[in-house]
Amino acid sequence: MEAKEFFGKFASGFLWGNILAMVLVVVALAFGVKYGLDVYTRHGEGIEVPKVEGMVYQNARALMEERGLYLVVTDSGYNKRLPANSILIQNPGPGMKVKQGHTIYVTVNSPSSPSFAIPDLVDNSSFREAEAKLTAIGFKLTPPQQVEGEKDWVYGILCRGRRVSTGDRISIDSPLTLLVGNGHYGAEEEIDYIGSEAQPMQEEGETDEFEEIVE
Repeated sequence: MEAKEFFGKFASGFLWGNILAMVLVVVALAFGVKYGLDVYTRHGEGIEVPKVEGMVYQNARALMEERGLYLVVTDSGYNKRLPANSILIQNPGPGMKVKQGHTIYVTVNSPSSPSFAIPDLVDNSSFREAEAKLTAIGFKLTPPQQVEGEKDWVYGILCRGRRVSTGDRISIDSPLTLLVGNGHYGAEEEIDYIGSEAQPMQEEGETDEFEEIVE
């Protein structure tokens, strides 16, 4: 095949027509996929999630159903400033765009304050350790009461004037008072003797095995 004939084929209208047709098909497919997916997924369309935080659950659920959304409770918390069964947290948050039929997950307010078990602190920790553990749980502490004993050592826990024990479940709203040693001991405390021991008294008539016997 001569060079002129070879390059002449590239100038053929039939060849360039096929190439143009293929390019048009590829472009049409690309636009079709892009806009087809947008239509199928309703791109750009959505329902704005209303704010239901602070609302009572029944009212919040009715509002969501009016918008075509579902409300599901996943957890509970406690806020004494809000009524029972009111919404504390919602997810997705207010203002977010979601599709119709989307589920909104919420945390509701418990009707009563939660209670927690008292950890093992009495005669087992210092004041600072006990204070840190109790406040981490969420308890509120009143100023400690001083009692006789090792300084800053915890000897008891009071709740509204009553002693509580390890494992007792106490409301988070009930303040606790720690009984802490003041570093002083009572007069009746046992005294340890160092360097010598008291010898038992010898009863009358007994013979000391080390005493020399003289006939």
